[in-house]
Amino acid sequence: MAFEQPTVLAAQAGQKQLVFAVCPAALALGLSPGMALTQARALIPDLRVRPADPAGDIGLLARLALHAARKWTPTASVCDSDGLWLDLTGTTHLFGGEERFCRRLLSFLRRFGLTGRIAIADTPGAAHALARFGSKAIEISVAGQATQAIARLPVDALRLEDAALAACRRFGIERIADLLPMPRAPLARRLGRDAVKRLDQAIGRIAEPIAPVVDEQAPAAELRLLEPISTPDAIAQVIEDLVTNLVPELRARGLGARGLEMTMLRVDGDEQRIVVGIAAASRDTRHLVRLLHLRMEKIDPGLGIEVARLRAVRSEPLGAKPLSSSLLDDQPGEEIAQLVDQLAGRVGEPAIFKTGERETDVPERSVERISPLTESHGWPAWKRPARLLRRPEPLSNVIALLPDSPPRRFSWRGHVHDVVAGDGPERIHGEWWVRDGEVWAVRDYFRVEDRAGGRFWLFRRGDGVEDSTGDLSWWMHGAFG
Repeated sequence: MAFEQPTVLAAQAGQKQLVFAVCPAALALGLSPGMALTQARALIPDLRVRPADPAGDIGLLARLALHAARKWTPTASVCDSDGLWLDLTGTTHLFGGEERFCRRLLSFLRRFGLTGRIAIADTPGAAHALARFGSKAIEISVAGQATQAIARLPVDALRLEDAALAACRRFGIERIADLLPMPRAPLARRLGRDAVKRLDQAIGRIAEPIAPVVDEQAPAAELRLLEPISTPDAIAQVIEDLVTNLVPELRARGLGARGLEMTMLRVDGDEQRIVVGIAAASRDTRHLVRLLHLRMEKIDPGLGIEVARLRAVRSEPLGAKPLSSSLLDDQPGEEIAQLVDQLAGRVGEPAIFKTGERETDVPERSVERISPLTESHGWPAWKRPARLLRRPEPLSNVIALLPDSPPRRFSWRGHVHDVVAGDGPERIHGEWWVRDGEVWAVRDYFRVEDRAGGRFWLFRRGDGVEDSTGDLSWWMHGAFG
């Protein structure tokens, strides 16, 4: 069995060369970053050495952060020399939740030949610690439990300086849990104020702002105020001024905003940020101002706000529109899009949706939530119930002729139904590429009507010939009318 040749990246440090990075094969043989290259060659004679390129690594991370800011979250930044900060607040529902977003992100990295570890936590410090010292490729901390999640980790996970780490070893402090109950004043004297600051940032006592990368291509507007402001009326006026300055730039570029990020810098250095999604590309000043006003209550001005920025983090081409023959000023489509935006601003974007068809043969997978403004593609030629049961329910006492006849009588939820008419079968095969258990699965669906006028959609598992296709049990899946 052929093994990968051990490879390291080397960088010049003063008068000697040090190992900058190691591959998994070299790591398994005992090499580690920071080791002298001569020592590494002595341990592994056939070691392959390549020059490190720290500047190129930082450039790659910067491009990844910019891609993240354009595609995933408006707040992304380079973290140290080997990671990224991504503020996922209010964005993961667009990608199917936190865990699914993490899996998609790892798959994205693999396509470029990169590996990664992802951690999601309440604070940047906790996420940094879990990503580098956790035991899983994906670490998702439960909201409000970041402290418990990092307590088991070594103190190295707090990004402490070498002197603080040496002091920890001298005092026998090995885990973050050992630091948590200690009083802050004696701890600062022994480890330094920076160590206490790192600890408080990790557990959420002190904010750790992230300086996001700025997409220079994104339209933006900024106001530097002569005096700090803190009243709702003053903040509302600043919002209106920002939008008024942003709209001409959008118009000049032929763009409409699909997402806005407003950042307000307080005099104490803290940033207040709100993000607004827009259902359809727009540069209507009144509409954009109204959406930002709906989120204004989330802004805590503190001692005052001195700088305000507005950026169109997502935009789409928006050209000239034909005038309507109606005497009304607004187009009907615009009115619906604006209504969707206002409702989303009040109850949240996930609560506003409509159902659309999904390309699949299995009925319970054929409907999914889509954006309210997304055009539906139509429905199958076979008639289906408007609503399916959450899960198919078993039928009992079924009388039917096999293999192609609908049932003549069945019991469901304690009631006996005598069938007077039926149509079918509609045969649906399982999707073997989704689940291995569906390789031979078969369902025969029937539309039936009982003596009381009830119309139901039910199915039999199996084709009535091969036992491997199903056990011939009957199930209720939906009702018409």
